[in-house]
Amino acid sequence: MKSAEIKDISTKDLVERIDAEKAQLNVLKVQHAVSPIENPSIIKKNRRDIARMLTILRQRNAK
Repeated sequence: MKSAEIKDISTKDLVERIDAEKAQLNVLKVQHAVSPIENPSIIKKNRRDIARMLTILRQRNAK
């Protein structure tokens, strides 16, 4: 997800999306620990998306 797309999401929806992405990240980590997933770069992409969303959320709260 790109930063421009994240900026268009409302704050409430952004918080919900962050929670959902964190849950998905935990599921991916467990799946990878049990048996290696085919494309582990999905975990990296998920972490980066969460970081982008948190950054934009912090920017909104700072204003």
